[in-house]
Amino acid sequence: MPTSSVARSHRAASDELHDRVILVTGAGNGIGRAVSLALASHGATVILSGRTVRRLEKTHDDILAAGGPQPGIAPLNLEKALADDYDRTAQAIATTYGRLDGLLHNAGILGQLSPIDHYDVPTWCRVMHVNVTAAFALTQVCLPLLRKSQDASVVFTSSGVGRQGRALWGAYAVSKFAVEGLSEVLADETRGSAIRVNSINPGATRTAMRLEAYPAEDRSRLADPATLVAPYLYLLGPASRGVSGERFDCQ
Repeated sequence: MPTSSVARSHRAASDELHDRVILVTGAGNGIGRAVSLALASHGATVILSGRTVRRLEKTHDDILAAGGPQPGIAPLNLEKALADDYDRTAQAIATTYGRLDGLLHNAGILGQLSPIDHYDVPTWCRVMHVNVTAAFALTQVCLPLLRKSQDASVVFTSSGVGRQGRALWGAYAVSKFAVEGLSEVLADETRGSAIRVNSINPGATRTAMRLEAYPAEDRSRLADPATLVAPYLYLLGPASRGVSGERFDCQ
């Protein structure tokens, strides 16, 4: 199977994602914003999802200013969304686009860095809900749309602490282990279909979440989100057709 180095070295053609409809969560800033801009620059119609509309609008406007296809905006607060909110999101996509060719689960929250002895239970539940249950719920309502695509890709965002547990990372680490499990289960369930499912670990990146976890870190030494988009273009585009159930690293 292709390795992470293949994904990292991928150089997408200018129109490689032409006519693809891709939903990106957490598209208002950080990695989600950078990937959304990159997807659009290679021809994709990007549906921007997140909880802060003004940030989504900024990404939307920057895509248009760069000459990209008209993006959509699908506000969704994963912490507070109810079943009807997920259903309305899927229905809006179905009405406007008729299908979905890609789904990137990028949104997530850190919670707190704390030993298990002292971890706040409501915070634990909140992190698990946003990072795992919400991703499951959104995927479930989008599966009928993904099945209408001839070549669909679902990408879950993992983490190094979701592959090897590390002290103090609590619910965030556990949620990322769960995300990788969800990714593998869905990959096995969709094997032989036009849907492929993989997970990706961005690594240490200059994002707001990284700053929250490491406030004293020298951020100049971290990767800028815009430098990490190649593996996402690989996984969400035709180059990774047939690749499913795999784990990828951006760095």
